[in-house]
Amino acid sequence: MKSDNVKKGIERAPHRSLLRACGLEDDDFKKPFIGIANSFTDIVPGHIHLKDLADEIRKGSIEAGGIPFEFNTMAICDGIAMNHEGMKYSLPSREIIANTVESVAMGHSLDGLVLLPSCDKVVPGMLMAAARLDIPSIVVTGGPMEPGKFKGENADLITVYEAVGEVSNGKMTEDELHELECSACPGVGSCSGLFTANTMACVTETMGMSLPLCATTLAMDNDKLKIAKESGKRIVGMISEDLIPSKIMTQKSFENALAIDMALGGSTNTALHIPAIASELEDKGVDVDLELFDKISKDVPHIASISPAGKDTMLDLHNAGGIPGVLKNIEEKIFIDSITCTGLTIKENIENVEIKNTDVIRPMDDPVHEEGGIAILKGNLAPNGSVIKQAAVEDDMMYHKGPAKVYNIEEEAVESIFNGKVVEGDIVVIRCEGPKGGPGMREMLNPTSAIMGLGIKNVALITDGRFSGGTRGPCVGHVSPEAKNGGPIGGLIDGDIIEIDIKNRKINVDLSDDEINKRISNADLPERKFKGWLNIYQKCVSSADKGAILR
Repeated sequence: MKSDNVKKGIERAPHRSLLRACGLEDDDFKKPFIGIANSFTDIVPGHIHLKDLADEIRKGSIEAGGIPFEFNTMAICDGIAMNHEGMKYSLPSREIIANTVESVAMGHSLDGLVLLPSCDKVVPGMLMAAARLDIPSIVVTGGPMEPGKFKGENADLITVYEAVGEVSNGKMTEDELHELECSACPGVGSCSGLFTANTMACVTETMGMSLPLCATTLAMDNDKLKIAKESGKRIVGMISEDLIPSKIMTQKSFENALAIDMALGGSTNTALHIPAIASELEDKGVDVDLELFDKISKDVPHIASISPAGKDTMLDLHNAGGIPGVLKNIEEKIFIDSITCTGLTIKENIENVEIKNTDVIRPMDDPVHEEGGIAILKGNLAPNGSVIKQAAVEDDMMYHKGPAKVYNIEEEAVESIFNGKVVEGDIVVIRCEGPKGGPGMREMLNPTSAIMGLGIKNVALITDGRFSGGTRGPCVGHVSPEAKNGGPIGGLIDGDIIEIDIKNRKINVDLSDDEINKRISNADLPERKFKGWLNIYQKCVSSADKGAILR
């Protein structure tokens, strides 16, 4: 066992002495050492229950003959970090999480890992670590929040964000907003729609890194505790079988992950996270780029309309059959021979699965949309690509052409929107918010929610930053190269005519190449210098089309 590095032989007597101080006895040194990477914190609603899940993982590991050691990683709530300087730290936190798990596992020679994430950057961060370490690993995602209720309708965090615009527009009173605020997020768990956290949980289960139904089982459902305990048991078996991540997270399983993303209409943040995880397995022949996203999007239809694209919630998806049900429906589009953490293939896992509600999980011959949820747009404005959640765009905005309103920071755009300076037909451009330019590639939920809440029609938004998984509408993010990397978006000025053609996968500005290059050379863009971690991140981060990984 890998843990023999710290427990076997007379030269390891000092190490054993320290481990005895942790409560170990003679027989324990014969058992596998299992790390429980717990991202518990009591400021993130998706994580405040993780201690209970960790306790069940511990019980399961001990019952199966393992020795569990719990350690902590960080977590940031994107909803709380939104629309201020704190959001600069959200995406970079993914790298800290990956490095934390790597450091603890290597520093203590752990034999296996049970990873316990919930919200947005924690899931991919832990998967990156698992792929990098390549020791037996299983993931227990924390589970979705129960949907809130407001005036008899489902409500969630995005409902509240959009309601701020409605108050500004006189469509809702402040008292009604307060009522909504108090009811939209009724308890623990990741926000109840198919935003980034739940999208990544679905991706994790599809890739075979968590047990069936883990992604959609609600945070406070007793079945979540059972899944946690079973995962604690299962990791011991995976260690004995040498079932390591590189045997599970193969090229086929990554393509399956993209297929589930397209079928569900998931968060555009997967276009950052899935390539970042895949980059840790490049030496195993795994290669995921934006072209692969678009290829699979054109092949796999959108068959489940979950909030923000539709009215259904993660609870509805779970009750309809969860991820096993979706996989059963798209069986002909995926690699069902892929091995999973159960030790069985997807085919074996879904053999007896029944879809319980075909209004939620639609058949492929009657999809919500003929194509998958995400589209990759290219053109002279985004030579290396950009990303849009086409599943959340109304039909009449699949093509849009209009004048640019250009801003160098999110706050300027939000102020302009609320002050009535953005009008019907405009294309709002927010630049210098990319991985380097921000730095940290902030999410633009506030401006998109403001536009929706204010009811401004036929307005698109383009950014070299990114969008929340809760964003809906014609919002193009991840524009690459970013402004601070010499991208054409850095040369735009007010009034430039931009064309967004989602069906034909194009995004262009009505300028010649010579004019674009001249504009880029003369662009007067803000310099943002930071101390500490953001300084390091800004210097090392790659482009969004490469997953914003550190190199």
